[in-house]
Amino acid sequence: MKRMLALGAVAAAAAGATALATRRKAEHIRKAADPFPLEQLRIEPQGETSFAERPDGTRIRVVTAGSGPTVVFAHGIYMTLIEWNVVWDMLLERGYRVVAFDQRGHGQSTIGTDGITTASMAGDYLAVLEHVGADDAVLLAHSMGGFLAIAAVLDVPGVAERLRGLILMSTFPGDVLRGAPQNKAQIPLIKSGMLQRIVANDAVGTIFGASICGDDPSPAIVQVFLDTFRKADHRSLLPILEAFTVEDRGDRLHKITIPTIVLWGNKDATTPPWQSERLAEGIPGAQAWWVPRAGHMLNWEAPDAIVEAISELSRRPAAV
Repeated sequence: MKRMLALGAVAAAAAGATALATRRKAEHIRKAADPFPLEQLRIEPQGETSFAERPDGTRIRVVTAGSGPTVVFAHGIYMTLIEWNVVWDMLLERGYRVVAFDQRGHGQSTIGTDGITTASMAGDYLAVLEHVGADDAVLLAHSMGGFLAIAAVLDVPGVAERLRGLILMSTFPGDVLRGAPQNKAQIPLIKSGMLQRIVANDAVGTIFGASICGDDPSPAIVQVFLDTFRKADHRSLLPILEAFTVEDRGDRLHKITIPTIVLWGNKDATTPPWQSERLAEGIPGAQAWWVPRAGHMLNWEAPDAIVEAISELSRRPAAV
């Protein structure tokens, strides 16, 4: 009995020490400096809202603003078009027309009878491009958005023809578990629903949110990401999460002929740098741009690099 009590006391002490360490780490993150205030990051891009209707009943929310060269944004899983708010304003000031949409099953976009699949979501890209009349656009695609953009360019007739440039940011052609310990740990937890329950705790949630950032996690970035992650309909999105692990278009990258910039943070643990290097090596003529000390959320960690990449592709002569 005494031994059992002693073991119980040791276990309780260890659990208490772990909880204390978690709280201290979270508090350290919350005290860091923010490149942008939380109030700014919580405001969605401002513009005219419309909906692209899909044959299966899906309605895709689209927001547009400005005039000039067209830039279309495709966000990552569990996010919404809110992730483009900082870059959105920067581009409007520089005379661009900007377009962002909620991927199906995210934000205000619905899920039709075709469900959440790579094919259905890649088809949404053509629907958005047609909806806004884009025929010479730069497409900036982040994480899941890039995975789907690659599928759209390769498999959906009409998408490539409407693009003058492609920016694949913090993304992958598939096979997301290989060489990614963070994904190997987190994806099974998401599938089981356990991670969603764990991050309901503010301290644990803060540490989880910081894992998507680079060397200097911003409390505001962490909070906005955590807000959207908690609101996401995780069960509905499981099919596309599974597609990340079982599909891979790496052997078809040589068929992409659009001028491409591959952009990534060298401290990205969600899509490790080798994935971006594979994209840059596989796509003919692609430029490889990396941001030191940055993680997965370059939309807020390094917006200047995004604007520079867009400017680079916009200056190039349009394909004949």
